Amino acid sequence: SANSQFFIMFAPAPPLDGQYTIVGNVVSGMELVDQIKKGDQADNGTVTDPDRMIKVRIAADK
Repeated sequence: SANSQFFIMFAPAPPLDGQYTIVGNVVSGMELVDQIKKGDQADNGTVTDPDRMIKVRIAADK
């Protein structure tokens, strides 16, 4: 989104189509993704003291 939020989708979400840019897939380490703090829907997804991504690698299929 327009700030530091990102979505990892587990199923299609047609209401989001055309609203966001798809940047990739989790290809390994999903067990680590599962440990990222999750925001409360009642608080618009806000996370108090959020986790930080220190290193992210972008790979391309060739």
